[in-house]
Amino acid sequence: MTPQMPQTQSPARPAKVPYKRIATEEAFATQDMLDIYNKIFASGTADAGFQGLMGFYMSSPSERAQHIMRCLVDLDQLRIQHMDESGIDVAILALTSPGVQVMDPATAVSVAINSNDQLAEAIRRHPTRFAGMITVAPQDPAAAAKEIERGVTKLGMNSVVINSHTQGEYLSDPKFWDIFAAAEAHDAPIYLHPNALPPQMLQPFQECGLDGAIYGFGVETGLHAMRIITAGVFDRFPKLRMILGHMGEALPYWAYRLDYMHQATVRSKRYDSMKPIQKRPSEYLCENFYITNSGVAWEHAIKFAQGFMGVDRVLYAMDYPYQYAVDEVNILDNMNMSLEDKTKFFQTNAETVFKL
Repeated sequence: MTPQMPQTQSPARPAKVPYKRIATEEAFATQDMLDIYNKIFASGTADAGFQGLMGFYMSSPSERAQHIMRCLVDLDQLRIQHMDESGIDVAILALTSPGVQVMDPATAVSVAINSNDQLAEAIRRHPTRFAGMITVAPQDPAAAAKEIERGVTKLGMNSVVINSHTQGEYLSDPKFWDIFAAAEAHDAPIYLHPNALPPQMLQPFQECGLDGAIYGFGVETGLHAMRIITAGVFDRFPKLRMILGHMGEALPYWAYRLDYMHQATVRSKRYDSMKPIQKRPSEYLCENFYITNSGVAWEHAIKFAQGFMGVDRVLYAMDYPYQYAVDEVNILDNMNMSLEDKTKFFQTNAETVFKL
């Protein structure tokens, strides 16, 4: 029987539950960063993906765009009000995509430091409600590694956010691997979050409206994760941990074919770039990755991922403010799942991964 998607209804405020609800992929923006975005748009140098993503949200009069921009910059009353209304106890905040990754290296490094300082201050104001991810500028891998060290040791944040590609370049390139070394050394998982599609991918998605969160984001971010796996990153950094949102950008559901075709491609010696690695792609997914359900309030998908990766590796996220849906919290509270596993999903896995 084909599983039915959950139907949304008029939301009721989520009830009290015997676990905390910790949302692990919640976006914010600083006004400083948005001002720089406006300068990039005004200069005419923004690529089409960036223009179509933040250029739209920052200029559209639509109710959705206005809601998102209003919520992104609020790190106090409005955000906490929305958390209370949806039953979210703790939000783990990350600088919204594309973060600093569309800037020149020097500006990106400066804005990353400033954004981390502003986030750390918000966490100090609301220590029981917020935790944060460290923003870095991959454009300068050495500076990014230094900022990971500062974020962990000085600011008390224990994870890193990178918004997929950086101006069309991928972390599978060894020139970026100082970032992986720092993340592994400080036991700070990297949340590989979607970005607007790079120019070389954009056209066939954008012309039919599939470039964003509906499909393109997952395709591109899943590609990035696979590039990291097949490049041998986890053979070089075996203790490195990464996080993927949106049910793992579909990779758990492709795992059998990824394993089979990776082995076949290596044997065929078709690509110089495809070398043997120590394990199957699915093993790295299960051993080095965690996934969140951000944007996917679907019990069937969550249970499959728990069965594939283990209940300790699947975490809750809302994807606020891009997806602020109180009814989805009720849907997930009502999953047919043991209290032990539901508590791991909503609370204790996040406490472990993010060292809360």
